[in-house]
Parts: sequence; C-alpha cells; structure tokens
Amino acid sequence: MLLLSLDTSAGASAALLDSTPTADGVPSTGETSPTGIAVLADWATTDTRHHAEQLTPAVADLLSHLASTTGAARPDAVVVGTGPGPFTGLRAGIMTARALAFAWDVPCWGVGSLDALAAQVADAGATGEFLVATDARRRELYWARAAAGTDGAVIRDGPHVGAPETLPDLPVHGAGAGLHAERLTGSVHHPDLLPQASAVGAVALAALARAGGDPAAAGLTDTAPRYLRDSDAKVPAARKSALGPGVRA
Repeated sequence: MLLLSLDTSAGASAALLDSTPTADGVPSTGETSPTGIAVLADWATTDTRHHAEQLTPAVADLLSHLASTTGAARPDAVVVGTGPGPFTGLRAGIMTARALAFAWDVPCWGVGSLDALAAQVADAGATGEFLVATDARRRELYWARAAAGTDGAVIRDGPHVGAPETLPDLPVHGAGAGLHAERLTGSVHHPDLLPQASAVGAVALAALARAGGDPAAAGLTDTAPRYLRDSDAKVPAARKSALGPGVRA
C-alpha cells in the first residue's frame, strides 16, 4: 500500500510510505523501518505559523517523487495527524488530507499526533512508561501517558492539556518538554522532537495490519481534529442599532 501521511499538529510534515511486500517480505524501495514499512520520501519544517503556505508545495514535490520512482499517480490512501494542536495549524493538515482523498477517491484516515510521537520515542529506545508533550501555547502542554511494549508504544492516558507542573512524575519526551523543562517534575528527553508524518503513517499501517486490513477495527476512520479547549476566536456579540430601539438600519 502506498500512503500519503500529513501532520500539522506542531510543526508541519508530510511523507510517502510503502507497505507493499516483495518476495522477501519487505518493501522494495525507500528506507525500511523495523516494522517493514518503507519511507519513500518525506518533508518537515519546525515552523509553527505557516502550515498552509508550505504544506501544499511540499505535497506536490512528494507526488512528483512518487510518480518518478513508482509510476503511481496517487497514493492508495491518505492519513493525517488529528492532534491535539492549535486550531489553525491543525486544520491546515486535516483539510488538506480530506480534500486530496476526496479528489483521488481514496480513504482518509486519522491518527492521534501524540500516538505518533510516542511511537517515535519508543523507536528511539524508550522503555516502560513515559510522557509525550507538545506546545499548547498559553504556557501549557498537550500531553499523554504512554508505555513502550513489544508492539511499539501504546497511549494509556490522554491526550490532555494543562500546566507543566500538573504532569505526572515520569520522563517527558518531546518539544513541549524542552520548552518548559524547569516546570516539569519528570526528567526531559528529546527536547526538540515533534510528531512526524512518517510516524503517523507507520502507526496507521501497523494498526491496519493488526486489524486484518479493516480501518474501522484499527480505529482509523475518525479524522475529526482533537481540540482540547475552546478557540481564542470568539463570535462577536450582536451590535446595537445606532438608530435607536426598534429601528432597522
């Protein structure tokens, strides 16, 4: 399966993955992960303010790479990180994924961005229980409790949003921890690590394999953004008429 994966929950990233096995059981091209999934090409930026402007050109470059290396005009499915994350940035990735999947008439799946970050941490060698955290702004963190096991990382609690002081006393991994290291009880690890689209895609493909190819059983069918608090933007109150009560302008 050829998969286009996107994530804009913190930075912005995109990746093309291939889980199609050859005779020896692994994909034929790209850098193969321990799960047998090949990353054909990827792109990422740590810029948290210009997702919409940068994501579409990056995806176009990935599709050109896909066509030149495999001959395929489009992927078989699209997967997107569903956050949590800030409103504007998160919407950029989710709406791009939905629009592309609609245009191509392929499935669009969702994976929690902190699930992907936890998978990255487990791949980097973390063991036991740990926390993953990204910047929620307002001096707060998006975070979840995870555990590394034989099948990778599993989210056991979360996602949540809150002040760094309220997080459990466990090792904290991710860029959120790096921003507020002095306010955390637990030790800080991988202080620059953000959720990556390649990990979002790998989590989706692994879940799909465990579920026998059934996206619903794999928990992939929901692409709704995970907003954990209200938007800063508010609908203004009704304006009073300058002409007096009962008079319409």
